[in-house]
Amino acid sequence: MKIEYLGHSCFKLTDSANVSVVCDPFSGEIGYSMPEISANAITISHRHFDHDCTKNVAGSPSIFDKAGTFNVQGVQISSIKSFHDDVQGKKRGENLIFKFTMDGITVCHLGDLGESCSDSLIEKISPVNVLLIPVGGNYTIDAETAKEYVEKLNPQIVIPMHYRTDDCKIDIEKVDEFLKLFDESCIREADCLDLSKEQFNDNNTKITVIRRAR
Repeated sequence: MKIEYLGHSCFKLTDSANVSVVCDPFSGEIGYSMPEISANAITISHRHFDHDCTKNVAGSPSIFDKAGTFNVQGVQISSIKSFHDDVQGKKRGENLIFKFTMDGITVCHLGDLGESCSDSLIEKISPVNVLLIPVGGNYTIDAETAKEYVEKLNPQIVIPMHYRTDDCKIDIEKVDEFLKLFDESCIREADCLDLSKEQFNDNNTKITVIRRAR
């Protein structure tokens, strides 16, 4: 399977049969625009402009914005309710966590998760091979809480998202605040990830910062 980062919290996941899912497409109001893309499905973690701009995805995709279990041409999708803040949704409401099984690999997109790391939520999310996690704080979990999720979920690959870049107008922290919590030896950069099930034979966690597709 292939993982491309389109910016903010938006990724395109494509399996070996060329079935694709776009997670949390965003509006250009954040400070930059998404590249032109198409997909078979879109997942929406919550209805904010920087996560639900479905018009930016071509191809008449199916849209998933509710908790449940779904199948898109062999891609298994499940979604779990969580909170967008640490006061049970009283500030920002609910957030959906999405899990995908593609080519035997389990990918988890945490959306705009804001709640603290509890054993009950970890149990619902586990197991995970690839974790897409917000790290910018303010509207989501911050870098230190994100690290706690990483340690408890123990995925083989962690991809940070929802952090401030030079052209981002949203008041969140840069990815550096998250990266400095890990040993440099486990951090790498990539333009995209091409993954196969055979790569997940150990439990050593690697942090991959994917450069934004333009």
